[in-house]
Amino acid sequence: MTTTSRTTQPTRTITLEGARIALDAALDKANELGLAFCITVADSSGDPVLSARMDGAPRLSAGIATNKAYTVAGFGGMPTDRWWDAIKDEPSLVHGITHTPRLIVFGGGVPIIVEGELVGTIGASGGSAEEDTVVASAGAAALG
Repeated sequence: MTTTSRTTQPTRTITLEGARIALDAALDKANELGLAFCITVADSSGDPVLSARMDGAPRLSAGIATNKAYTVAGFGGMPTDRWWDAIKDEPSLVHGITHTPRLIVFGGGVPIIVEGELVGTIGASGGSAEEDTVVASAGAAALG
């Protein structure tokens, strides 16, 4: 079997163990901030591998965290905090793409990059967009 092909390509993705490491690092950062977050670690396709809702975290934040992870995967690793700057000066995009189901255009979703390759994503929700990004980034950094 060859490792390269014109009709297929290999895909690396996060394992459950990797997701646990990322989730634990994100939870540690959330505890350091003293806030309750929902956090989702997803594979490279955006499918959840592991999620947690800290005690006291808003229920709605669970879905938002999952959608942040999904958004990052759906656009090849583009962090959610880059979306608004990318679309804000184009009214048709602001009014059109924001109707895309599950698309999140504010901070808190980041890629998990290992050896230069997108292997997963992490979304956090429960604080400000900036705090969400800090928590998610801490989880991603634990692997990258």
